[in-house]
Amino acid sequence: MESNLRTIIKAMTWQLLGLLTTSLLAWFHTGSVLDALTFALSTSATGFAFFFLHERLWARVRWGAGEERRV
Repeated sequence: MESNLRTIIKAMTWQLLGLLTTSLLAWFHTGSVLDALTFALSTSATGFAFFFLHERLWARVRWGAGEERRV
C-alpha cells in the first residue's frame, strides 16, 4: 500500500495535467488564454464536486463492496 502523501501528490499531478490539457484545448478553441483558464478551472472544480458526490452515493451501495457470495 502506498503512503497518503504519495497518493496526494499523485492526485495533485493528475489534476494539474488535466488543467493543462483542458486549458490548451480551450485556448485552441477560443483563442483567449483568460477564457481558457477560466473554463479549465471551472471544469476542474465542477469535476471535483461531482466526483465527491458520486463517491458518497456509491458508498451507500452495497453491491460489490466485499459482501459475501451467495451460492
